[in-house]
Amino acid sequence: MAVIEELIRQEDNGSISFGNYLMDEKKKVLDFEVQGDLYKVKTYREITKLEKNGKMLLETVPGATILHFLQNEKEVSFQVEAEEDVQLTLELEADTEYKILVDDVNVGKMKTNMTGKVNFSVEVQKSATSVKIEKIG
Repeated sequence: MAVIEELIRQEDNGSISFGNYLMDEKKKVLDFEVQGDLYKVKTYREITKLEKNGKMLLETVPGATILHFLQNEKEVSFQVEAEEDVQLTLELEADTEYKILVDDVNVGKMKTNMTGKVNFSVEVQKSATSVKIEKIG
């Protein structure tokens, strides 16, 4: 498994990778700039949290490593690694329905609440588990 020693980094394809679930103490990186947006990451064994421009974007409990995180108007995709299954919270568009795929398997539809949050769990395998959230309609 591959944690992110520098806590957050931009990949060659423009995605970001972040998080280190092996740390016992919470660490954070503030104002990490990617294409004009400022990201903040807090991570350790218990939780990993990503904010974009001061707004919560993704949170995992317990902590995880998120690889190749990409987001646009229609979808969010990434890979997740952790020592155990994780509960994910993403802030997306409010009152919108999304299809969730884990390792290319449709695990169902979810509608965000009025604040745009969606919660779901992922059973983590020995290697990175891919997740894709697609906007419906």
